[in-house]
Amino acid sequence: MGKRTASAEKLIPDPRFQSKLVSKFVNCLMWSGKKATATRIMYGAMDQIINRMPGIDPLEVFNVAIENVKPAVEVRSKRVGGANYQVPMQVNRVRQQSLAIRWIIGACRGKAGRPMHLRLAEELMAAFNRQGEAVSKREQTIKMAEANKAFSHFAW
Repeated sequence: MGKRTASAEKLIPDPRFQSKLVSKFVNCLMWSGKKATATRIMYGAMDQIINRMPGIDPLEVFNVAIENVKPAVEVRSKRVGGANYQVPMQVNRVRQQSLAIRWIIGACRGKAGRPMHLRLAEELMAAFNRQGEAVSKREQTIKMAEANKAFSHFAW
C-alpha cells in the first residue's frame, strides 16, 4: 500500500502495562522527541483513571476508549470528470487505530487551561462511555459517509 513506517515492527511494549498500544499512543503524544514527558502524561492520565474509576483496569478503559473512537467508514475525495466527490470508503485496521489515537490526542490538545494528563484522562473516560469530542468526531465522520452514500459507486 502506502509508505510503511518501522514503528509497527520496532515498537516495544511500555514498561508499566506491557501494552504495545500504550507505547504507540505515547509515541503519538510525543512532541519534538520528548518521550519522557509524553510517558509521564500518559501514566498521569492512567493514574487519574484509577482514582476516578475504582475497580476498573485503566488499560481496559484505554483499550475500550480507542475501540469506541475507531471509525469503520470515512470519506475520501475522488475526482471524477472535473468534479470532486466525497466517496465513502472502508477504513483498514491500521488506519482506524491511528485515526482514533490522533482524534483523542487532538481533542485533548484542543482544550486549553488544564494539565495535559487531566485532559487526556477525561477524554479517555469520556470515550470509554461513548461520549466526548473524539467520539463525536467519529460520529461526524460516519454521518458524512452516510450522507455521501450516493457516490459510493465511485469507490475503486
